[in-house]
Amino acid sequence: MPVIAPMPAARPPARIPSQRDGAEYAEDTAAAGTTVDHLTETYRAHYRSLLGLAALLLDDTASCEDVVQEAFIRVHSARKRVRDPEKTLAYLRQTVVNLSRSALRRRILGLKLLSKPMPDMASAEEGAYDLLERDSLIKAMKGLQRRQREVLVLRYFSDMTEAQVADTLGISLGSVKAYGSRGIAALRVAMEEPV
Repeated sequence: MPVIAPMPAARPPARIPSQRDGAEYAEDTAAAGTTVDHLTETYRAHYRSLLGLAALLLDDTASCEDVVQEAFIRVHSARKRVRDPEKTLAYLRQTVVNLSRSALRRRILGLKLLSKPMPDMASAEEGAYDLLERDSLIKAMKGLQRRQREVLVLRYFSDMTEAQVADTLGISLGSVKAYGSRGIAALRVAMEEPV
């Protein structure tokens, strides 16, 4: 069907547009972008298929409807960039896909943030018991011989190996083992005594 160009007001008689006039009109229309009416008609005609596309990517109907409506709004605001009106549906589909991806990214990020458990907070009772145990441990450590205390502190509080403790204190590996075992035995006795 030929495209009829509107006649300028200054020309006296009407003439039949030639093939060239139709091409110029098509170029002018393409440069202006798709029209609002064409976009709206395309949206109405393909709403269900766009909704189905979003449903394949998302899981709930409300999100699908939101994505399809947002796609229409975005293509409407950028309709001047859709130079070929035949590609309006392709633009709508691509926008639905992109918006669905963005919605999924937001959901995944939200799930990652929600899945982190809150740190366990000690109750006031537990804090008091921990304080008492720490105080009794410090008191028991003060009751040990100096070498036993040094070996236990370096071995268990500083996480050194027995060889590192021997090098640090300048004693043999056997002495580290002996001081360590005697110190632990003395701590058990001191910690079991009633306060």
